[in-house]
Amino acid sequence: MPDTAQHTTLDFHQLVEAHQAELHAHCYRMLGSLYDADDALQETLLRVWRALPRFRGESSPRTWLYRIATNVCLDVIAQRPKRVLPIDYGPSTVLEAIESDRTLSTTPWIEPYPDRALGVADGAESPEARYERREALELAFIAALQHLPPSQRSALVLCDVLGFSAKEAAESLGTTVASVNGALRRARSTLDRRLPEETQQRANRALGDRKLREIATRLADAFERGQIATILAMLAEDATFEMPPYPQWRRGRDAIAKSWLMPVGPEPRLRYLQSWANGQLALGCYELKPETSNYLPIALDVLTLRGDLIAGVTAFRTPTLFSRFNLPQQLPVSGAR
Repeated sequence: MPDTAQHTTLDFHQLVEAHQAELHAHCYRMLGSLYDADDALQETLLRVWRALPRFRGESSPRTWLYRIATNVCLDVIAQRPKRVLPIDYGPSTVLEAIESDRTLSTTPWIEPYPDRALGVADGAESPEARYERREALELAFIAALQHLPPSQRSALVLCDVLGFSAKEAAESLGTTVASVNGALRRARSTLDRRLPEETQQRANRALGDRKLREIATRLADAFERGQIATILAMLAEDATFEMPPYPQWRRGRDAIAKSWLMPVGPEPRLRYLQSWANGQLALGCYELKPETSNYLPIALDVLTLRGDLIAGVTAFRTPTLFSRFNLPQQLPVSGAR
């Protein structure tokens, strides 16, 4: 007779290998946090391991896995406030206001997600899905999701991102098809109000890889050389700048011109490396530390594009994230350009 424990282990590893990356992305959509997604995925895999001997195939393995992951996320959501970006936390800072060093470390801020961990294919898996799954990891989409009540958030992600039918979603959530359809209607209405007309994936395709590299190179060079006029010319007139965990944020070129985004001090104080986060162009920012003779990470700037202009900069002041984006922990002065 086959070894049941060994057979279960093999089945478990096959499931994990096939679905782990997408499950992690699913947990991130639900929770808005890279680290919460890490923990939720581990709890999901633990529950899958414990339940696998009882799985009889009444639903597909994929549906079963997402049911477990979604319920893990709902448990997490019930234990903490929703995650937000500064733009959703309070009004913009007026031009004359001076930013302080006060951070709100206890506020659960949304965190960026590394593209190399996306683990999702372009396009939807079924006609029921409304959003490409890469679009459904963009910052605007993640932020909009966090404004939905848990039942609406889970119904929308399951149906409009993953392509579950209302019946499959109802089974996963332990509710009725009518409840899922009602939650979907309300969730879609909220997202229609909160999402921009153009997704970043559509903007990226319109610009093309070469133009995107040009934008990143030009912006990085302007930051490093302290060319404020060039930076401002690359911004849309109504561009926004925010930098969690600082609650202040700015809207408009004039306001951003006097914000922390603008480089100060002698060249070469800053260095930048291109990256990608949430399917969006990003720059890893490094600052020269004379005491170490190295450039150390200070912020990951995630860019929102509108045409070839920058409509938003979200600077995540969380240097510990750099390793997750395949960015080095320091840059030597000798290797800097």
